[in-house]
Amino acid sequence: MIIRLLFKLGTIEKGWDKVIMQRSESIVNELLVKIFNEILQIEEKTLKSGYFSDLSVREMHTIEKIGRKEQRMMSEVAQDLGITVGTLTTSINRLIKKGYVDRKRIEEDRRVVLVELTKKGKIAHRLHERFHNEMVRSMMDDLSEEEKDILIGSLDKLNEYFKAKYDSIK
Repeated sequence: MIIRLLFKLGTIEKGWDKVIMQRSESIVNELLVKIFNEILQIEEKTLKSGYFSDLSVREMHTIEKIGRKEQRMMSEVAQDLGITVGTLTTSINRLIKKGYVDRKRIEEDRRVVLVELTKKGKIAHRLHERFHNEMVRSMMDDLSEEEKDILIGSLDKLNEYFKAKYDSIK
């Protein structure tokens, strides 16, 4: 931001704007990758060191999506996770064996399969939600109100960009 201001003021010579932009893109890419990987590593370490060490991050995210309602259709959960129903079925089978999820068919339409969390699954879901809330709260504690607004606005723009650009990819 400072470099762009200097360029506008004529302090930086022409031609440097392209170099500066490429450097900015490189920094943003590096930060996105680092943040994504760091959050995954934190989640993995937290899961492995806690009561739910038998769960993978992917399984916990499946539990998270199921936990939004009392019962969910498999197709809804698969869509939320961006995976096929077949891929979800494999994950659900593992979660059933581990005691986190129950599955049942609707008698009126046997094609519809519902999944719901067991008591153990609900506990895992609540603790995972608490983990995310505490992580976000502790990160935001050090930010001013203006910085919080900027962060929220930037993340919202980033989310909208990715949804618009990549939602059509199957």
